[in-house]
Amino acid sequence: MADARLADPLDEEFEAEEYAPRLRLSRRGVLVLGGLSAVLLGALSWLVFFSSVLEVRSVSVQGMRDDRLTADEVRSAIGGAGSGPLARVDLDEARRRVEAIPRVAKAEVWRGWPNTLRVKVTQRTAVAVVKGEDGLFTQVDAGGVSFATEPAALEGVPVVELKLSQQALDAQSVIDHGQLVRGAVAVAAGLPEDVRQRAGAVIVHSYDDIRLQLAGGATVRWGSPEQTDRKARVLVALLNQKGTNFDVSAPESPSVSG
Repeated sequence: MADARLADPLDEEFEAEEYAPRLRLSRRGVLVLGGLSAVLLGALSWLVFFSSVLEVRSVSVQGMRDDRLTADEVRSAIGGAGSGPLARVDLDEARRRVEAIPRVAKAEVWRGWPNTLRVKVTQRTAVAVVKGEDGLFTQVDAGGVSFATEPAALEGVPVVELKLSQQALDAQSVIDHGQLVRGAVAVAAGLPEDVRQRAGAVIVHSYDDIRLQLAGGATVRWGSPEQTDRKARVLVALLNQKGTNFDVSAPESPSVSG
């Protein structure tokens, strides 16, 4: 009896693939396909980078905190940098223009397809206002940047006033007006938020004699701007005690009186 061998299905499949007709493009076909691809790519590039189909039609602004800075001001600052096809907008240039606005601390700009330029702003926050000789109040943020001047102080923000002693006046060639103001602003910036809101004024008599005038009439002798963080922690603890005069100028030995 002859041996019977069963056919392996895998072998049959391999043979079918081996002898199946293969699609081969002629040289002309390759050229035609390449030409079509180039045309398609060119049309797509024109659509994205040059046509009006995907141009900027709106500028969306986020992060506005109050009416001191408006979305229209941001759009105006961007100006022509935010027009034309969205793909060609220089995002860095648009960001730089927004960050040039005094009240803006930081800006982010990105594309919102198909037709929107999106902007998110972080506004500066005043930690103190400096009263000038002209009676105007300049707002200063925690980084010491002056960003706005208005005829009135802000509610809940301490006012820096220079009431220099004769000794401080005599020493202005060493410690000038700017250094004294920066020192006072550093003190205001280092206060916990609830204490800062209670501090109606930061009064500078000299670099080493800065005082806080708290709501209700209490006074804090702060001393110099040095060790501000430590002095702030000590002051928070002292405020739990009764008194009208708090001294944290030497934070290792604070005192309360009155």
